[in-house]
Amino acid sequence: MKISKPTLIIPALLSLLLAGLSLPASGPQESRPGQVVLGDQGLHGYISFDATRPPARSAYSAGMGFYAAVWPLVGEPLAQFQIGLPSAWITPDNSDNKETPLAPVGTLARDHWPDRGPTYGSVFQTVEGGLGYWAGNHFRYGPPKFSMNATPQCYDYEVGSPGWSFFYDNEALPDERLGIAQLSNRLLIPPDALPFQGNPNGEFLGYSYMALPFTEPVAGEPPTGDQAWTCFLSAANFKGPIAYYIPETWSKIGKLFNYPFIYGRGLDSRPGIMGGGAMEINTVPCFQSKDAAGNIYSKLPDIRFPVDEKGRTLLVQDVTYYSKAALYDAFKAWRDGGPACSGAFDRKGAWKSTLTTRTTRFDQAGKKIRGVEKIFDTRIFEGNVWGLEWFDGTKSAMGHFPAYFRHVGEEREVVAAANVPAETRLRSQEFGLAEPGPPYTSPAGGAWGKPGPARGPFRVKLSDGSLVTYSWYRFVDQPSFQQYAWSEEKKAKLQAFVEKIHAAWTIDRDYMAPLRFGKLATLDPALLVTPPEGLEVGYVPIVMRQEAAPVPASVPGN
Repeated sequence: MKISKPTLIIPALLSLLLAGLSLPASGPQESRPGQVVLGDQGLHGYISFDATRPPARSAYSAGMGFYAAVWPLVGEPLAQFQIGLPSAWITPDNSDNKETPLAPVGTLARDHWPDRGPTYGSVFQTVEGGLGYWAGNHFRYGPPKFSMNATPQCYDYEVGSPGWSFFYDNEALPDERLGIAQLSNRLLIPPDALPFQGNPNGEFLGYSYMALPFTEPVAGEPPTGDQAWTCFLSAANFKGPIAYYIPETWSKIGKLFNYPFIYGRGLDSRPGIMGGGAMEINTVPCFQSKDAAGNIYSKLPDIRFPVDEKGRTLLVQDVTYYSKAALYDAFKAWRDGGPACSGAFDRKGAWKSTLTTRTTRFDQAGKKIRGVEKIFDTRIFEGNVWGLEWFDGTKSAMGHFPAYFRHVGEEREVVAAANVPAETRLRSQEFGLAEPGPPYTSPAGGAWGKPGPARGPFRVKLSDGSLVTYSWYRFVDQPSFQQYAWSEEKKAKLQAFVEKIHAAWTIDRDYMAPLRFGKLATLDPALLVTPPEGLEVGYVPIVMRQEAAPVPASVPGN
């Protein structure tokens, strides 16, 4: 669950640039006293923890999961703001390869990131995603959202939902790049990620990625393994699997680039490598101005954290790695005609990690920030819970990241708002709010139209102010599968097995081990749907469009 290293160009921002979208200047420019300048490199850093791995590392590489806190980092939905809450980071274990590039010539990683050589293992394939705010979100509403995300082809593209990439593409992915199979018949997965109900304040969302064998391995060109990395959620109003990455999503790169060396080296076949975790602070707007004496000051948005009565912010608990004994083995036996599998993760296949942490180094436009450690620092609390300890007397309220800084040589020094000279005009500056983005759209034809939906379309308004259009597809008829020339026998077997899953795995019982501390967060209830009559099992709701919901007309006299 390791967030990308600082040397990695952040995929969402890179893709914004490749798409030709404009961003604010990378850093505030020179100005005269009292002239306020806006930039986008106000804050960067990794509030992180390390996680120990079991002695038999490869044995516990079939899944990982944890509970992460959910809360609004900012009071209002800000434009050009990207911070990830603790999130997953899984790569295929190619530790046996020391020199040969995994990224083929012609891929983004191979052609642009030589520092990741010689193997390019860290940017070959990843399962990422989690809770956070992304610069490309179209429909911001205050709290964070949850999103799956993966990079199956050396960062050439990403797969973030059953139809779309990762927020910056309005149109659905090309048919041959679709990679996620919607599994839940009770939860919508919109392209702009999953919103929450109300205003969560430190409640927890559990999520795990488990490698499960929905289909058998396939020999040939290219060979494909049986590992379908499946996302499980644990919220107050929904528990269970939501979707999985089809194994061919990972294996097809070898044939596409005529590069047999990477056959059998993708996430469809190899154990997953999962390290520590972090909050990745990436894109934060920043105002800058000079005082009459020429001293430079800067201002950040109000970034806040929930604090309990002990002066703590609890961020992550129950980091767990799983072997095939946790679910894979029982799942495969059920698929092959054995006894029904409950879906609950078996504790005999679970290994609880011990966490450690260290003080974060924050910077602003590459310049070290000094003084944050006097306000809070990272800690491992009783019960192996990772979070923040506050030193400013904050109790049962909100902890605030410092907002004002004085530029001292090559560093930034935390200062109180009262010590920012009035002539800078910084204290009165307000950061721009995000506007709704353009609709996410899907084509009428291709994989979306043939075989096409069984019923729909239907529409529902979400808590983020968007309107989602969806239709019900027979499971194996959903768009992501149509790129593969599977036999009717293979499709029928998979369809029958998913019907069993829908009948047996309800959304009101635990799959992950229950939360130990605190309460579960609640997903937006509008995401929860009920299959129409006759489609109770074997059919899934596929989002086909997401757009800003119409604003109700005003009533005369009101």
